[in-house]
Amino acid sequence: MRIGLVTEGGCPCVSGEAGLWCDRLVRGLGRHEFDVHTLGHGRCQEEDEHPTPLPPQVSRVRTAPLRQADTDTVAYGRRARRRFTECYGELVGVVSGGTLGAGADSASGDLADRFRSALYGLAELAREGGLVGALRSDTAVRALERACRAPGALRTAREARVPELLAVAAHLERALRPLSLDWYDDDGLGAADLCHATTGGPAALAGLLARHFSGVPLLVTEYGVRLRSHYLGAGPDTAAPAVRALLAAFHGRLAAEVYGAATLLTPGNAHARRWQERCGADRARIRTVYPGMEAARFTEAGESPDRADPHTLVWVGRVEPAKDLVSLLHAFTEVRRERPEARLRIVGAPLDVPQAAYLGHCRALAAQLFPDEADGVHAVGDNPVSFEEIGGPEAPTLADAYAAGAVVVLSSVVEGFPISLVEAMFCGRATVSTDVGAVVEVIGGTGLVVPPRNPRALAEACVGLLRDSERRARLGAAARARALELFTVEQNIAAFHGIYLDIVSHSPVPRVVLDPAGTPLPFAAPAESRVPGHWTGPTPRALPGWATTTPVRATPPAASEGAR
Repeated sequence: MRIGLVTEGGCPCVSGEAGLWCDRLVRGLGRHEFDVHTLGHGRCQEEDEHPTPLPPQVSRVRTAPLRQADTDTVAYGRRARRRFTECYGELVGVVSGGTLGAGADSASGDLADRFRSALYGLAELAREGGLVGALRSDTAVRALERACRAPGALRTAREARVPELLAVAAHLERALRPLSLDWYDDDGLGAADLCHATTGGPAALAGLLARHFSGVPLLVTEYGVRLRSHYLGAGPDTAAPAVRALLAAFHGRLAAEVYGAATLLTPGNAHARRWQERCGADRARIRTVYPGMEAARFTEAGESPDRADPHTLVWVGRVEPAKDLVSLLHAFTEVRRERPEARLRIVGAPLDVPQAAYLGHCRALAAQLFPDEADGVHAVGDNPVSFEEIGGPEAPTLADAYAAGAVVVLSSVVEGFPISLVEAMFCGRATVSTDVGAVVEVIGGTGLVVPPRNPRALAEACVGLLRDSERRARLGAAARARALELFTVEQNIAAFHGIYLDIVSHSPVPRVVLDPAGTPLPFAAPAESRVPGHWTGPTPRALPGWATTTPVRATPPAASEGAR
């Protein structure tokens, strides 16, 4: 079948964990044809200039940047301007005055219908061109201001000033750019048997439009809930309260529309599933599919548990405040009181500039909590806490980092799907984790889980495992078996292969074929026409003898009646 794969955040199959997952999915499903559509945040590359060779099942790659949009050369006439004002005014009216989630009144369904009608009305206008310019015009800002000043608007929206209205209008223009793409005709997503959006937000909006214009069934996969990411990123220091309230309402409405229209949702864990259900997704149309990870590179570490130093704790991940390394360092002071020989290795990914400040803070705290120790007066001191980087001499690879310790620690206060925890499980290491995100779901009963921001509980769990080598080995073996059963690339590919077939079998896309006169031909595109194989061609075997002779003509009706 033909799959329209919609991705976001970079060029297809190359950037980040999402890119790795898309690459593995496409390469693993070689019997299907993929049209990759990428919404990028910078300059993206087309298929002919892609840095890595694409698999043969990728028929083409179409890219569109989100951070910059071409200036429209189409100017709306009076009727189109009136239509734009109505649709955009309706959309921002719902955003500025609606509520979403538990506790909403009976008008919530009407608000959802109004949002849907306004969104698709803008999409219809975009097919004629000119929408980008209209969204940037004074007309859009005035419509937003009227909605915020209208009776029943949110209190924070009524307090919005002109700079805040301009900020909201600019954000809405960027969020609605997928409406203006030329992806939804019979030469793009409209020709697909299934549209698979690999994340929420703009990627899911593109799939939503393919469903609206061409009836293509929509599959949405979220390993990190886009709405949750927006809420976490919209802190008090990022924007004014009015801006945060209006944008949160818009993204909440968009998420509810995507979840309601999707044929199937595939969250990566129960934590993401609860978010989707909270936003109105039908439980019957949700199927959890764990992300697939490459297990082969951890095989050596997993089959050699004796390589680990029995006195070493290891933390591996991205150095940032959400990982709460401060609590981990305070917990390690308690561990050292019970186990003076214990050591802590903090192995981080290559740093960005914002992370360097937090890493410097953690280094200073470690130097304060653990002064350099020496065995004698003339010996060189050594700190029990070491800060290392993946790819350095101490940890050339991820597998080496996990293999160095007897216990792997996860101290996060915010976590989605804990990738580092799964990697430690592949390596057969016992783990101590905080109860955040999908940690409990991933770890099952194969590790210890403690409350977040509780250094004492974290220390007690670590000490318990450092004291008991048999328990460590038992938990590590169970963790490796669980990871190999649930979190491999093979199980992920098999799950999506079955999902693709199930969706297409229950939601076929109607294909209308016309004859030379323009009249629709019934049964011109039978179901088996999309099944791999030569179903409609001539059979290669020889015809029987009776079929090769001259056919016998039927007796004319008149001659038959005369014989009687």
